[in-house]
Amino acid sequence: MDVSLTLIVIMAVLFACGVYAMLERSLTRVLIGFLLLGNATNLLLLIVMGVPGEAPFYGVDGGMSDPLPQALTLTAIVITFAVSAFLLALIYRSWQLGQADTVEDDEADIALRERTDADEELMGDDEGDYADDLVATTDFVGVQTAPITVLHMRDHPAIRDDAPVDRPAASADPAASDDSAGSGGEGESR
Repeated sequence: MDVSLTLIVIMAVLFACGVYAMLERSLTRVLIGFLLLGNATNLLLLIVMGVPGEAPFYGVDGGMSDPLPQALTLTAIVITFAVSAFLLALIYRSWQLGQADTVEDDEADIALRERTDADEELMGDDEGDYADDLVATTDFVGVQTAPITVLHMRDHPAIRDDAPVDRPAASADPAASDDSAGSGGEGESR
C-alpha cells in the first residue's frame, strides 16, 4: 500500500487545528473545529482505504476496493452535516438571545471554580455516612409514596389494589346473580 506523506500531514494538521478550535468559547469556532475534524476523519478513511481498485462486484477478478471505508466515509459525512446543522441552530439561538455566540460561566461553574482544598476535604469526610447509604432495598411495602401498585395482592393491607379491572360489575338483575352462583362460583366456566 502506497500512501502519500502529503495526505498524512494534511490529515494531522486538520486534526490539530480542529481540536484547537473546538477548545474555544465561541460557538462559531467550535463549529469550524468540528467541520475540520469531520474533514480530517474523511481524509483518514481515504488513507485507510488504500490503493483504488475495481468496484467490489461479485464475480469480478482482480484488485478490488474495500467498500467498508467508503461506507464509513458516507456515514461520517452525514453525521458531520447533522451535527453542523444542530450547532448552527445553537449559534443562531444564542445570537438571538444574547447578541453573542460565546459560552459564559453560570453561578454553578463559578462556585465550583472557587471551591478550596478545605472544602474538598470536608466533602471527603462524609465517606463513612455514604457507605451506610449504599445499602439499597427494593421493598416498598408500607411506604406512602410507593411507586409500584401490585394488582390482586389483597393478602397484605399496606398494598394498594384499586387499579381498574375488566370484570363486569354486579348487575341489578337478581336472575343474573342466581345464574352465576349456581354455576359453581366465580372463575369457573363451562
